[in-house]
Amino acid sequence: MINLNNAFENGKAFIAFLTAGDPNLETTARLLPEIANAGADVIEIGIPFSDPVAEGVVIQDADMRALAAGTTTDKIFDMVEKIAPDCDAALAFMTYINVIYVYGVERFIKRCSQIGVSAVIVPDVPFEEREELTPICEKYGVHFISFIAPTSRERVQMIAKEAKGFLYCVSSLGVTGVRSEITTNVGEMIALAKEVTDTPCAVGFGISTPQQAKEMAKISDGVIVGSAIVKIIAEYGENCVPYVVDYVKSMKDAIR
Repeated sequence: MINLNNAFENGKAFIAFLTAGDPNLETTARLLPEIANAGADVIEIGIPFSDPVAEGVVIQDADMRALAAGTTTDKIFDMVEKIAPDCDAALAFMTYINVIYVYGVERFIKRCSQIGVSAVIVPDVPFEEREELTPICEKYGVHFISFIAPTSRERVQMIAKEAKGFLYCVSSLGVTGVRSEITTNVGEMIALAKEVTDTPCAVGFGISTPQQAKEMAKISDGVIVGSAIVKIIAEYGENCVPYVVDYVKSMKDAIR
């Protein structure tokens, strides 16, 4: 297991997302170390939620499958604690504020710190409300990841100045999902952020092909891929591990 601070040290970072518990937690536990070995520098572990507002249908369906399989936040923590020592990637949890509130904010962040989870990504907490989490994150040494989207220059720089761990650069407005092309000017947004921060900038939302990953890696410090991986898991279920590994290798090769 590596810390998020080291994940961007060896060139462009590949950040992989999967939903914990889809199709079951045993498969997730097998996938995590294998994805790391295949070249993922950071793995975002999605904690399933019944109303994932930032997600497209692919990840919504994965959340439903995981919840139907009996996945709980406590079971995810226990699984990650077991596999973390064998997982050669930085680990982050991605979930919604309701999940953290129900668990207890301090209890949640403290447990992250205890099991080696470097960061939390909470897409439904706006920048202006981050103070509900950031002091506790700082107390336990867990990064709270900020998002920037194709909006105003002033807002991008305001958020970038405060960013810790890495800055999640949303390539297109709307929900997560595979896109045939990325049309927003992500490069301009990242250049604005870089004027005020040394924190690595990673691009997510819509990247699915090696060519897209290569293009985005030229203008950023890393690329984030979620829906494309979740689709492979949905297709192959418990037999998905070799297929996900091949995909991750192809994406990592593209951005080297």
